[in-house]
Amino acid sequence: MNQSTLHLPRRASKPREGGLTMVIDGGIPLWYFTDLVSSAAQYIDFVKFGWGTAVVTSDLRAKIKVLSTKDIGFYFGGTLFEKYVLQDRFDDFRKFCLDHRCQHVEVSNGTISMSNSEKASYIRKLADDFTVVSEVGFKDPDRSDQLPPGAWGEYIGEDLGAGASLVTLEARESGKSGICRPDGTLRSGLIDYLLASGISQESLLFEAPTTALQAHFVSRLGPDVNLGNVPAHSVIALETLRLGLRADTLTAFE
Repeated sequence: MNQSTLHLPRRASKPREGGLTMVIDGGIPLWYFTDLVSSAAQYIDFVKFGWGTAVVTSDLRAKIKVLSTKDIGFYFGGTLFEKYVLQDRFDDFRKFCLDHRCQHVEVSNGTISMSNSEKASYIRKLADDFTVVSEVGFKDPDRSDQLPPGAWGEYIGEDLGAGASLVTLEARESGKSGICRPDGTLRSGLIDYLLASGISQESLLFEAPTTALQAHFVSRLGPDVNLGNVPAHSVIALETLRLGLRADTLTAFE
């Protein structure tokens, strides 16, 4: 950061164990991707190549090279994992990730019919070769709405027990599913339950693609909350939220 006399929350340098920012790439052009990543690299911990974009991104390896020079991790969207599983090509998924030198993989069951226990079995199969980021919650808002808080807690615990290092709480890139209602408002009762359940906050990554969601989590859980699905152009703005340099969190940290 540029020097100032302001008293601001302390933020750890990379590699961080908390206060992680995961940026989602849904197909950003290479030149724009390079500029965005380079200008905000110190604040980006991971880039997720969203859903199945890794298959159709012609300059994927060039993007990965940009990330490697900036000490930024990456992984492919869980929907890609689900597509491979749906076609009974799990070994090909592992090979695809190894061929691209992935150190992290995302395992989810947000779209296909797969029990959480089956998802956990895939986490175990991958945990020896990769750092696994799992995801809990469904893409379909109605399915997520029908998932009771107790089940969310059970699934998170099962994923962590299977070897996931971080569990993502689904909100999609729109912020209108999973932990959010179709109108974009947060399922506050669900979040209250999870935070009171004893699950470590450090093991959770809250998908928060909108400023409102980001501000809520930063205000409630502090500047070192883990946030994901952050648009690439919003990384600097998010960091100002974390430091109380934007109206939404200005008085949260004095």
